[in-house]
Amino acid sequence: MVCPYWVCLHRLAYPLCSLAVPATAERMLEKSLTTNSDVIIYDLEDSVPPSPADKNGARGRLAHFLSTRASDLPSHERIAIRLNSNTTPFFAEDILQAMRLPCIRTLVLPKIHSARDLDQVSEEILVAYKGHKFRNPEGPPVQIVASIESAKAMYNIGEIASWQSRYGPALGGRLSALLFAAEDYCADTGIIRTTSRQELLYTRSHIVVTAKAFGLKAIDMVCVNYKNLEYLRDECEDGRRLGFTGKQAIHPSQVDIIQSTFVPSSKEILRAARILKQMEKAHLANKGAAGLELEGGGMEMIDAPMIKQAENVVRIAKAAGLPIPEVE
Repeated sequence: MVCPYWVCLHRLAYPLCSLAVPATAERMLEKSLTTNSDVIIYDLEDSVPPSPADKNGARGRLAHFLSTRASDLPSHERIAIRLNSNTTPFFAEDILQAMRLPCIRTLVLPKIHSARDLDQVSEEILVAYKGHKFRNPEGPPVQIVASIESAKAMYNIGEIASWQSRYGPALGGRLSALLFAAEDYCADTGIIRTTSRQELLYTRSHIVVTAKAFGLKAIDMVCVNYKNLEYLRDECEDGRRLGFTGKQAIHPSQVDIIQSTFVPSSKEILRAARILKQMEKAHLANKGAAGLELEGGGMEMIDAPMIKQAENVVRIAKAAGLPIPEVE
């Protein structure tokens, strides 16, 4: 399940929320045109029954929808498709169909267990470019999102995150994000899910750190309790504290909370602006550090690492169109 798959506002350089939309019914496809999710992930995998008739029907339905509603679709950067796994008989046709449709810029790949899986994906992208000539390789590279769903994937996460296509991004695609599929991961590892999420702290932290090490986005797990919006908010805040750049959604009601939580609060923006102003004054006085008055009293020492954090907060806030206060 996914809210992909990015997690970002379309105003930002990266998506905050990705909403998964099953390709099983025309009604759901039509409804997707009304969402403000940063990314819409049209799903051909778990939300579609496993029979060949259902899989082929969903693929054809989605292709027809995207072809005939081209003028109504959101910007191409907001459209993604989740394919069936490369170990299934549906994968090859899924990826060829996706490559036939120029509006699809992002492929979400489930069950990526190692870099070899990404090599296979890249080979199919190359075939679409060179063998079938479905797209012009001079256009934007295909973005690949690798879904981390198993113990094997976590064991190999470094090689997955560092993967680059041997054909280059123009012909073989570019890895852009790691996505955490918590329910699949728990099924594979035997981890018992709780509302505290403590059992997934190591895994989620490891995914974030690895993604950041290789310049990738990190997309947090689905909140399956989609009717409890307070719990969703708590899970979003938890994910943002861990460093995730966005979150998956499985229901339209989750989108607004995800988007509002994965941007800095007004309090965070004010603090960042104050840090940058204080350091500006310190540098003019030939000082490398400065003190920042705390709300409850006392002083906090600020130096170069805190400047970088403050700059990140201001950058994200500006990208989201949030106001940056003037401070003295």
